[in-house]
Amino acid sequence: MSTATSCATSYPENVLLVNAPLFTRRHFLQTAAAVAACAFAPGRAATAASPILGQGNFRYRVVPGWGVLGADTPVNDCHGLARDRAGHIILLTNHTANNVIVYDRAGRLVHKWGATFPGAHGLSLVTEGDREVLFITDLSTHRVTKSTLDGTILDEWRWPEATGKYAKEDQYKPSWTLHLPNGDFYVLDGYGRDYIVHYGAAGKFRRIFGGAEGGIVHWGPHAGMIDARAKTDPSLLIAMSDQQYLLRLSLDGKKLAQTDLPGGNPRQIRHHGAHYFVAHLGDNWPKDRASRGFLSVLDADLRVVSNIAGTAPIYDDAGKLQPMRHQEDVFIHPHDLLVDTDESIYVAQFASGKTYPIKLERI
Repeated sequence: MSTATSCATSYPENVLLVNAPLFTRRHFLQTAAAVAACAFAPGRAATAASPILGQGNFRYRVVPGWGVLGADTPVNDCHGLARDRAGHIILLTNHTANNVIVYDRAGRLVHKWGATFPGAHGLSLVTEGDREVLFITDLSTHRVTKSTLDGTILDEWRWPEATGKYAKEDQYKPSWTLHLPNGDFYVLDGYGRDYIVHYGAAGKFRRIFGGAEGGIVHWGPHAGMIDARAKTDPSLLIAMSDQQYLLRLSLDGKKLAQTDLPGGNPRQIRHHGAHYFVAHLGDNWPKDRASRGFLSVLDADLRVVSNIAGTAPIYDDAGKLQPMRHQEDVFIHPHDLLVDTDESIYVAQFASGKTYPIKLERI
């Protein structure tokens, strides 16, 4: 699994125990020297003395060895995470020996399945009446698949040829699905032509929007969520990856707002309680593919209040967020995250040396 280092005890107390959730430039300058005094050496195993990560009320520590399995249950890229009503943690990987790996909360294998998703990427768990189902997007086979939790295929959606937006199938590379409570869902073509395809509850095509003509920037709509907690009507809240911002759209594709996250690379956004949690692939991606990532915690107004394994969020006097950076060498390329009912966080990583998910316990 990915590594963390153990210099937490060398942090000054006033750096770790920050009371204010947001940081001004003045606060940053007062504490920067103290933070810089603690150097983290990569490549050392996480221990009980792993550093405390994050700021303010959102501070965490790595749980060593969680979810590490044997050679007969390999992973490649760990792309998606979900939790079923039994409390199992479901991992999606693009290793065709076992595309779906199901853990218990202790990190032990419950079961595994799947050998037909070479480009497995996005994972969504949806409740339909009294059953739970999975939606899996595959970049290589250009399809969205719906299955039971144990792998029985229920339905699939291939490229939306009839729309005329695609000349051939391999232009369509769906990255994630977003689901409304009424059963409607949206497919983000995050690695293809940047369209968003809307299907009704019965799986029938309804509309397509976005793309270049709709103002959606290429290498943008990677993942996201239906946000029903905002003060406005339900909307699409999309992690725009390489564009370094979150994009809010109406359900019919109209741009409502943009939240800049400079220095980040938001690959997925999840909500838990009154907060949002964002996985950043790297702090200089794609210019530097060796750059390491971090997680952000945002409040109800989408202001960053903590960066986990990243620098403290700094807003200038005009309220503009300053560029964020990774700080502790804990993550490699966070791709998705899941916040459990006990406030712990699970992190799936892309291009991370075939490492299993990382679990963080809240301090």
